[in-house]
Amino acid sequence: MNSKVLFRFWTITDYEEEEQFLREQHRKGWRFRKYWLPGIYFFDKCTPQDVVYRLDFGQAEKDKKMEYLLLYHDYGWEYLFDVNGFSYFRKPAGVEKEELEIFSDNESRIEMVNRIFKYRMIPLLLVFFLCLVPQLFMQSFNWIERGSVDARVFTIIFLVLFFMYLCLFIHCGKKIAKLKRKYKKE
Repeated sequence: MNSKVLFRFWTITDYEEEEQFLREQHRKGWRFRKYWLPGIYFFDKCTPQDVVYRLDFGQAEKDKKMEYLLLYHDYGWEYLFDVNGFSYFRKPAGVEKEELEIFSDNESRIEMVNRIFKYRMIPLLLVFFLCLVPQLFMQSFNWIERGSVDARVFTIIFLVLFFMYLCLFIHCGKKIAKLKRKYKKE
């Protein structure tokens, strides 16, 4: 078997775990080739090697993308592709530790966490409060007033979505706070 496909769920704030997962796969002899949303990974068989993977979020504007990629290339990073706002890079681990980081300081890491919040969490919060919550209340009132099967089904669907979003917000909110504390301490 020269390739494999894995499914793995991760959120936008789990990027460090994502990097570690890809590194472990490469150590086991599986080079990351492609990613499809939501969470489908494609790997090719390779010689086991310690390769560091790094992700950067929303750093380059479209007109400056080539400069951005050239900068990373000059420091030895291989650009793979972009997925959901994240740019994927990799580099063999046989170099000095400082050269295995794509960020030169913790302020840059904190800026990335802030970009994740601004460009991913704020839009999700808007969808939650402007679409999902009002629909949940409307469907609940329809269920109470009319008692129809449709109203019950839609209420249950929106209730499930409400709790899924709530769990996502709690997870990501805790993780953003944890990452900021971690980077401020280092």
